[in-house]
Amino acid sequence: MTDSDLTRHAVEWLAAARLGGGPTERMPDELMPQTIEEGYALQHRLNAHLTQAGFGPVVGHKIGCTTQVMQEYMKIDQPCAGEIFATMEFHEQADVQIDLYHRIGIEVEIGALLSHDLTGEDRFDRGSVGGYVEAVLPAVELVDDRYVDYPSLPVPMLIADNFFNSGAVLGAPVLNWDNLDLGAVSGTLYIDGEEAGSGSGADILGHPFEALAWLANLRQTQDRPLRAGEFVLLGSIVKTVHFDAPARCVADLGELGRIEVNFT
Repeated sequence: MTDSDLTRHAVEWLAAARLGGGPTERMPDELMPQTIEEGYALQHRLNAHLTQAGFGPVVGHKIGCTTQVMQEYMKIDQPCAGEIFATMEFHEQADVQIDLYHRIGIEVEIGALLSHDLTGEDRFDRGSVGGYVEAVLPAVELVDDRYVDYPSLPVPMLIADNFFNSGAVLGAPVLNWDNLDLGAVSGTLYIDGEEAGSGSGADILGHPFEALAWLANLRQTQDRPLRAGEFVLLGSIVKTVHFDAPARCVADLGELGRIEVNFT
């Protein structure tokens, strides 16, 4: 097969679980991305395919493994980025049908809404990215373990498949965020009224905007810069919780606000 044929088969392999197929197995060696860079290149091709399949355009981004709790849980010591489609964006509250997913889970996040394209710097840092942020917001990431055995899979393959993302629930934007100490923002996940985990903004690489700068620099090197109007989920401050039975979840991020997700 040609390289083009191999890429097409790799895209179809990853897309199958999202398009009604069973859990994704480990890709054959000839299809497997071998490096992080190859993983992101395959992600780009996969997302174009999913957009055409009805998922809509990419409207946002997620960053995984930016906190110690998630790096220890995933046994991955580096941030990993994915993209989020228009049909997977919810606002303030969401009802999620468990049986539409393989193994659905929830994470508690701080998000950023971008005011300008992030193209104005040679290299972004925590200080400079703030000038491109219109608002910060409380957020929940919906993650789906759509794999037969994800711990056995290499990081490039997980990156190619958007690193588990299956949706985002965004709270009301906070426009006067520059008056907040984002590192001190605390967040707690409640499940059926019981606390299930907590953390703070400082858990995200020391400050949430460190993660945003990391993503801005990554996407610039890929000639796909972050764009005005997009949102970014900066990393979960609690360990992922998965659901196989109905539950009511509340992500309370204090002065940023709260999100409610009902798993049915």
